[in-house]
Amino acid sequence: MTDRQEIYDTIAAQIAPFNKKGITLTEATTFAGDLEWDSLTVMDFVAAIEDEFDIIITMNMQAEIETVGQLTDAVVKLQA
Repeated sequence: MTDRQEIYDTIAAQIAPFNKKGITLTEATTFAGDLEWDSLTVMDFVAAIEDEFDIIITMNMQAEIETVGQLTDAVVKLQA
């Protein structure tokens, strides 16, 4: 799965169960600010993304990823 839009769509689908406030997702949606996720939710979500794409997202990468678009780009890069 190398198409960025497919990856974005899959990430959006993975976010849905964690999106308790029903926020409309965009590339600029932030996990901490817009979705108001705490650290436990982030860890659960990261585990789901890692399983879905069969990748490892390091703690350093997690610290730099703030938006849905940044996460999409990171997954694309990790799959390359």
